[in-house]
Amino acid sequence: MELQQPDKTFLIQLAHTKMPFGKYKDRYLIDLPEYYIVWFHGQGFPKNKLGTMLETVYTLKLNGLEDLVRTIHKNFKP
Repeated sequence: MELQQPDKTFLIQLAHTKMPFGKYKDRYLIDLPEYYIVWFHGQGFPKNKLGTMLETVYTLKLNGLEDLVRTIHKNFKP
């Protein structure tokens, strides 16, 4: 089984992306409440880049890796 390397550019963009709409507009995606990300997971993520980012946030939160994105946010600019 071959492990895929994460796309560094994608992770940097994810770390700096804010929610563009709704109750949590302008909040960084990684800082969205877990229940909100789980709700999106149940509804189905949008079929676009934002959806891919939200799905990645879901996976990161599921595995307790939020600090990885917060570290990227502090240390890398988009």
